[in-house]
Amino acid sequence: MGYDFVITGGTVVSSSSSFPADIAVAGGKIAAIRGGISAARSVDATGKLVLPGGVDPHCHIEQLSGMGQWNADTFETATRSAAMGGTTSVISFAAQQKGEPLADTLAGYAARAKRGAMVDHAFHLFLSDLSVPDFDADLLRLVADGHRSLKVFTTYNVALADAEILHVLSLARQAGATVCVHAENDALIQHTKSGLIAAGLHRPEHHALSRPRMAEIEAVERICRFAAFLDAPVMLFHISTREAVEVIRKARAAGVPIWAETCPHYLLMTDEVLKRDGIEGAKWMCCPPQRQEADQEALWEALSDGTIDLISSDHAPYRFDETGKLAAGPGARFDQIGVGLPGLETRLPVLFDAMRRRGLPHQDFVRWTSSRAAELYGLPGKGDIAPGLDADLVIWDPERARTYGANDLHDNVGYNPWEGREVIGWPERVFLRGEELVADGALRAKPGQGQWLDRPNSGMRPTGSPSYEIQTIQETDA
Repeated sequence: MGYDFVITGGTVVSSSSSFPADIAVAGGKIAAIRGGISAARSVDATGKLVLPGGVDPHCHIEQLSGMGQWNADTFETATRSAAMGGTTSVISFAAQQKGEPLADTLAGYAARAKRGAMVDHAFHLFLSDLSVPDFDADLLRLVADGHRSLKVFTTYNVALADAEILHVLSLARQAGATVCVHAENDALIQHTKSGLIAAGLHRPEHHALSRPRMAEIEAVERICRFAAFLDAPVMLFHISTREAVEVIRKARAAGVPIWAETCPHYLLMTDEVLKRDGIEGAKWMCCPPQRQEADQEALWEALSDGTIDLISSDHAPYRFDETGKLAAGPGARFDQIGVGLPGLETRLPVLFDAMRRRGLPHQDFVRWTSSRAAELYGLPGKGDIAPGLDADLVIWDPERARTYGANDLHDNVGYNPWEGREVIGWPERVFLRGEELVADGALRAKPGQGQWLDRPNSGMRPTGSPSYEIQTIQETDA
């Protein structure tokens, strides 16, 4: 058989095994994995690891926030950054504005992605207004068209009421979609925030206090109860506390269709990062905030035992200036500062190094950063290494050291939240469907090179056992 090229001499790392082999690529797919493959063109990976391209299922790209502010990255700059960090597939958000039909929302984001994306991509439908005409019909149609995940908030000015969340969960279960939830109790946040501001406590470090851990615990518990009652699949975003981990562990043990993710900044940062001179700590402000070392250990344990499924970046880029985090001025209170960290480019190197330090196997790295996301979100051909899958491949030098600088990323954010951190292990060459995106630090990708990913099915499914009340309703309808 004729191959387009072969990667030779490397150690192949999949989600289940690690072994020396060559990888042959033909027509954008992995054609063969074995020793001794020859082709007219070869790529030498001797002494290196060959891993699947990263799958980042939680990133905010060219998105208009609920406060009417665009984040810093376009699809071009965000996916350029993703490629440079070894990520070849992303799921970002098509964020509905108040009064906007869902089809119009999606069309706008799809056009921007088609124009600029350098890696493959899909969308979560971010729902903020269920009152627009034909909402239910439009949602069901868009899910059937391959948009298999929805996003709702329980906080911010885009929060849905409980009744609305239950309605979305019911529609999603009917349509074969998953509902992703930012779960924090808004009333607890507002109560705490008001007290802090009244007491004159309004610096960036007080942001962490304003998002009490109880806000996450209560909302996670509530959403788990909703998922159990309706038997509706839910992905809980960016888990940060050990107590929320225990709620999820208990729900999963009871058979509730709940999945969960966390992020590098919860695994490797604490709220100490916010305690900087002046307003500098605003660079690290995110929601939920970073917590404590005990929470970090609980999150690592939850990853290892399967309570938490994957690690996303939650890339939420805002520049540290008047166009972004400091739109309210350099003396802004914490509640006036944009929240979010850049992470598309740093997620994989930072985690590869962190897992090396902990002695965790490379297969876990693949599962937590690639294959599990592809499986759960129904991304065909992505996230692993096997014949027939897309040739999304990254050649890693496991010994190459790099210390991050102040502004050395390829996004449009202008700072690096991991400045000064040394990582060992680096993605040197990146391929998307057999096309080379990155070669030893040089970008070769072109805007618009990425493709939209149709998701005919979700990997997160109901158990078939809703509550007695819901079963009764279903039997009556039948």
